[in-house]
Amino acid sequence: MTPPAESTPLRGRDWPVWAIPGLLTLAVTLAGIGHAQPWRDELATWSAASRPVPDLVRLAGTIDAATGPYYLLMHGWTALTGTSPTALRLPSALAMAGAAALTARLGAQLVGPRAGLLAGLLLAVLPATSRYGQEARPYAPATLFAVLATLLLVGALRRPAWRRWAGYAVAVAALGLFHLIALTLLAAHALVVLLAAVRGRRAAGLEPLPDGSDPTRDASAPEDAPDARAREAAPDAGAREAASRAGATGRGLFWRWLVAVLPAIVLVAPLVLVARGQRGRQLDWVRLVRVDDLAALPGALAQSGVVGGLLVGLAALGAARLGRRALLPGAAVVLPVLLLFAAGTAVPLWVTRYLIFTVPFACLLAGAALAGVRLAPALAVVTLAGLLGLPDQAALRRTHEWPRTAPVDYAGVARIVADQQQPGDAVVYSPRDSWLFPDLGLAYHLGERRPRDVLVVRDQRQRADLWAAECDRPAECLAGVDRVWLVVTGRRADPLAAVPGAKGDALRDAFTVRQVWPRPGLTVALLTR
Repeated sequence: MTPPAESTPLRGRDWPVWAIPGLLTLAVTLAGIGHAQPWRDELATWSAASRPVPDLVRLAGTIDAATGPYYLLMHGWTALTGTSPTALRLPSALAMAGAAALTARLGAQLVGPRAGLLAGLLLAVLPATSRYGQEARPYAPATLFAVLATLLLVGALRRPAWRRWAGYAVAVAALGLFHLIALTLLAAHALVVLLAAVRGRRAAGLEPLPDGSDPTRDASAPEDAPDARAREAAPDAGAREAASRAGATGRGLFWRWLVAVLPAIVLVAPLVLVARGQRGRQLDWVRLVRVDDLAALPGALAQSGVVGGLLVGLAALGAARLGRRALLPGAAVVLPVLLLFAAGTAVPLWVTRYLIFTVPFACLLAGAALAGVRLAPALAVVTLAGLLGLPDQAALRRTHEWPRTAPVDYAGVARIVADQQQPGDAVVYSPRDSWLFPDLGLAYHLGERRPRDVLVVRDQRQRADLWAAECDRPAECLAGVDRVWLVVTGRRADPLAAVPGAKGDALRDAFTVRQVWPRPGLTVALLTR
């Protein structure tokens, strides 16, 4: 029987190719989506999204400008759904499901339906898909738009039309608004567009194969000899004509691409300028990249060392089997990594989760490798990847902190305070400017039921910041308070001794420790006069 044509447009009956991976991803990411309490970055999302729009704009001028568009989206979303962990994370779960479906569709367009299906299924079972599909941050939406933009680019290059380029322009603009680093994907797009413009779509790995061909077929398998000899003996007149058309329209093709990315440049340019000025404060916890960070990248991106190694191996095999058809997905993985690594040697920018949008393209290459064998063993490999990732799947549903051996129990601290607080109690945090956000953690879990933040003179909203400002004379601000809940970061045998400066002096002079409750990542103590 003649095998089905590969890289042909998907027909209506081919909907399971993308629907099955999308639905599987949605089911996996929804499983236990509300179990892990919001971690520090999600608390920042909650704090920002809970503010009025004018305050959101002011916040973007102070810090987190690059995440401002995502915060605006979450502001509208939380107004409709609330701010429970599940509600905060649901947009990311939906985005990851969409990314898996689009990955399958892109794979079917570039390689074939079987490769697309396997790529989408592999993405669905990766621990990283659950990790970022269950996080209220912009990485899942960025992943969705990265795959969507690439899929639309393939369509625009194969059948150029302004409506296709317009769709691509919208997707690229959304990609930049959700995640500036993800725009490094445009380097891969530019390479493919340039090659298609100069040498034609076939040279760029975008030409649909003739019916009956199979790009994942073993290169050693014999072709139909007469047809092969005919192709070698005589030039293909159709190919010459296509090459002539490509040469005539190549410059126009590249200019269309430049026009399509122009709106994204215009939209994100202000964000880039503002975010550049915030970099020193925003990324003061990031160090310059080292060579060994590249070796750790697969495991960090996949959220599992063994699964990351398996994915890299399969992707390399798929790239070798595809030849020039691996150009687009391969460049979409390699070029963003190299660009961020090069920038990270001079500027502290290397954060592995910033590259999560490259994972679907690695899965696409891996799907191409698996499509070279029968479906049953290929599905067995996908199942193996899922089983190998089960320990990490379970761990990330307990805590989103990294490393997972160092969770921060905001909810536990909130329960202790809620169970034992009395009218007139106050709360003090140390350090106030910590990236752990102990004050936001207590505010999220207790809301208006939390004790009065006695040292605050300007809260986060008033400062247009993620941190509040405290009074310069703590002893005076503490006057009239008989009981203080002290929340400090880390596990402290003597939390009062861990408070520095004038705040610590004021507390030690006027209060004694009545009881201490150590919790993972935090310590809470009740102080009395």
